[in-house]
Amino acid sequence: MPTNTVSPTWQKNLINFGLILAVLFFISGCFWSSERNSRSSQTETRPPVEQKSDLQSNTAAPVPESSPDRYQKSERPDNGDFIVQHGTIENQRYAEIDKQIKDGRTLEQAAEQLNENLKLPTDIYLKTKDCGEVNAQYDPNNQTITVCYELMMHFYKIFKNTEKTEQDAYNKMFEAVRFAFLHELGHAMIDVYKLPIAGNEEDAADRVSAYICLDEIRDGVKSVLAAADAFAYESKGQKPVKQDMADEHLLEQQRFYNSLCMIYGSNTVKYSNLKDHGYLPAERAERCPSEYERTMQSWKELLKPWRKN
Repeated sequence: MPTNTVSPTWQKNLINFGLILAVLFFISGCFWSSERNSRSSQTETRPPVEQKSDLQSNTAAPVPESSPDRYQKSERPDNGDFIVQHGTIENQRYAEIDKQIKDGRTLEQAAEQLNENLKLPTDIYLKTKDCGEVNAQYDPNNQTITVCYELMMHFYKIFKNTEKTEQDAYNKMFEAVRFAFLHELGHAMIDVYKLPIAGNEEDAADRVSAYICLDEIRDGVKSVLAAADAFAYESKGQKPVKQDMADEHLLEQQRFYNSLCMIYGSNTVKYSNLKDHGYLPAERAERCPSEYERTMQSWKELLKPWRKN
């Protein structure tokens, strides 16, 4: 757990962090709304134009009763809910943020949004707490998503060393936390929906988080960039050891480049600076549009039967 001195700005920001986190979860719930904007298929020269997909259009033709897709969607069970769990905080360093989250019904608002838009075959629990370690996790044994206060502090300290002001560090920490929450939500959906993942699940969770941020949330690219910056910072001066190479997570450097590839692939015109300035190698950049398109279409198809709207 971090032991560095907490700055006055951090202490002051804790007073309002419950409200900010409420917005975080509200936005991450709202990506399921049928009125959200989504990008169309993109090519190397496609201009940055946003439009609604057929699934999101209020004027889309109804699916005939005999359609296999209609039957598939109607058969998905809705036997669960997103449920909030509150515990007793042990580290008084995080007492204020814990109080704000509880008093502001932060997690309750998140659960309400998700329940309005997603079917669940079983309950999924949402929790923020002091964990005694820097972490965010989904536990398949009890279907619980936990975001630790220590992770929030960890991100804040990373960006405090790289940003111009403490407020900039605070804002970037918020964006990185959103990416982390959506990553864990990805694990939860893979688990309870029994989704087929032909590859590394940690990578799949990173990619669904990036897809949601880039395709479903306004200005969500900031969260992917913040996560990429955190990956880059954490990889500095680190030489991978055997445990790192054997871990189910990709190396931080790989997660950094994968994040940039998703951003660039989502709109090669708008984010051309990633290739032009050498942040993303040209050989990888060439494949990113198709890589992003496959990721986006795969997750849309996997989640379609579980959307209520």
